[in-house]
Amino acid sequence: MTRFDQKLETATKKNNSLLCVGLDTDLEKLPQHLKAEKEPIFEFNKAIIDKTADLVCAYKINIAFYEAYGIDALSQLKKTFQYIHNQYPDVPVILDAKRADVPNSARMYAKAMFEYWDVDAATVFPFLGRDSVEPFFEYKDKSPILIIKTSNTDASTFQNSNTAEEIKKWMLPNIALFVGATDPEELANVRKLFPESPILTAGIGAQGASIEQAIKAGIDKDGNNLICNSSREIIYAGSGTDFAQKAREKAIELRNIINTYR
Repeated sequence: MTRFDQKLETATKKNNSLLCVGLDTDLEKLPQHLKAEKEPIFEFNKAIIDKTADLVCAYKINIAFYEAYGIDALSQLKKTFQYIHNQYPDVPVILDAKRADVPNSARMYAKAMFEYWDVDAATVFPFLGRDSVEPFFEYKDKSPILIIKTSNTDASTFQNSNTAEEIKKWMLPNIALFVGATDPEELANVRKLFPESPILTAGIGAQGASIEQAIKAGIDKDGNNLICNSSREIIYAGSGTDFAQKAREKAIELRNIINTYR
């Protein structure tokens, strides 16, 4: 097992959870009282983490929400990763970066994801072919999450199960996959192809995917190895000084709903 697999298994069992909280923190949506803070993004993230760390199997952070605000926000992102690793070392961290490039450049993307950001797993587009993802798999204690199908409306234009079937032939180690919860049929197909691999899914919150269908399609034979991400519905559940408690309440609700279908 990789470090990611081990941490995922530990957090899933300890917290009885398949819920992943997405820290897609938008500076414009922060509670008003935090905006005067020196590091408002980090303070927001820290509060959400402290209130949900006993409820999740992982955290996922989409780097776009930090890149959009420049160097200062990226510094707060780095601090967020360090905080999770130091305070909640058994909870894995996923960086949703969706990187892809020719091998020489892919090596640098992999170095950034797994050395500088020091995350446990990162999303990677496999559509450039095997040689473009191999640099990510050189990190034996990490897990590249290969994107099969995203959860947006037009995803099927280019993304389908043929991708998963081809990836299966590559026989890569430490593999994890992403399939949007908005397509439970595709999710079920990928689970059949990869019966023991972790699968990250999203769309069960604000995007309105069926939780029941997604869970039943994506879990492994033991009811595990499905990472169900929810971002906006949890982290923006409240906008006042009690925002973190409101996030906790929503996280409990979602975790419990997910568990009814495992």
